[in-house]
Amino acid sequence: MPDIGFVGWRGLVGSVLLERMREEGDFAGIAPAFYSTSAPGGPGPSGLGFDSGRLGDAHDVGALSRHDVIVTCQGGDYTRAVHPHLRAAGWNGYWIDAASALRMEPGTVLVLDPVNADVIAEGLARGRRDFCGANCTVSLLLMALAGLFRAGLVEWMTTMSYQAASGAGAAHMRELAAQMAAVGEAVRAPLADPASSALAVDQSVREVLADDGFPRSRFGAPLAASLLPWIDRPVDGGRSREEGKAFEEGNKILGNEPPVPIDGVCVRVGSMRCHAQACTVKLREDRPLDEIEALIGGAHDWVRVVENTPEATLAELTPAAVSGRLEVAVGRVRKLRMGGEYLTAFSVGDQLLWGAAEPLRRMLGIVRSHLGEAGARRPARAEAA
Repeated sequence: MPDIGFVGWRGLVGSVLLERMREEGDFAGIAPAFYSTSAPGGPGPSGLGFDSGRLGDAHDVGALSRHDVIVTCQGGDYTRAVHPHLRAAGWNGYWIDAASALRMEPGTVLVLDPVNADVIAEGLARGRRDFCGANCTVSLLLMALAGLFRAGLVEWMTTMSYQAASGAGAAHMRELAAQMAAVGEAVRAPLADPASSALAVDQSVREVLADDGFPRSRFGAPLAASLLPWIDRPVDGGRSREEGKAFEEGNKILGNEPPVPIDGVCVRVGSMRCHAQACTVKLREDRPLDEIEALIGGAHDWVRVVENTPEATLAELTPAAVSGRLEVAVGRVRKLRMGGEYLTAFSVGDQLLWGAAEPLRRMLGIVRSHLGEAGARRPARAEAA
């Protein structure tokens, strides 16, 4: 029975991960222990169907090194503070991480097994021990269009993402809700007056968005009744760091050599949950649309092609339609006027599931199977611990 340490289980991704593990019965056959950076000694998580015990200290390298696997959703700062000390102490266990800190390290494998099970298997065979979930938008992009990449049809791609507030964290979700409440309160009077004009409603909205008291400490600007065409810090070439991840992480997930050019613009929109993307794909060759849809829809069990009609699109291809579901929807699939090799598609998926928690949950299952096949109870035990 492998020992698994969990860190960062209170946050958005961590709480979704534990809920998914509870739903799927993943706690059977493991010895879980839970850690905290802020409240060691306190009670562990409830509602899992077993006594989770007391919380360990998430910075206690000795305690952590007793585990075969550590699963962390605590964030990059925690990873940078703890991971090097664990490895230096001789811990040789499996580190499964939601954060970005280790993603582009040469020895790290990015995990998204419906898309790159072969890359994961090769990493395990080569003795890799660090496995990270990729950027949520990148994971959803590849879940949506894996069939085209697998067929070798993608020459290059642009992707315009429309990212929900939850991609920035729980505090940002709360701020968006507070912004929505403020806008709602501002338009209460003109909406109640049948004689008021749409311009009067608009004026009320513009005034509250410009008010110094409007909640914006997290986003730095109004998101409700607006959008923010910049996510993360600036990097080279006028890109934001978020915009560089599709190329860097996407190609690493796929194991592409040479890499496929992928670029675009990342936009924060006023959705609470679920990321959407509009993609333009330059195909290596013209293929019939029905063949392309079959490639997309047949890539794995969690992608679904939505018919390119107004009715199906509005019913099935929105954040409201896919929130809380594992299925990634792909629609608006059609050829562009530039020629038969140019394709457009729109995808939407729940970034807290396939964009974050689900790849970690499934990677833990893969590691458990690998440990069983290896026939070793505790290959991760560090003698120094």
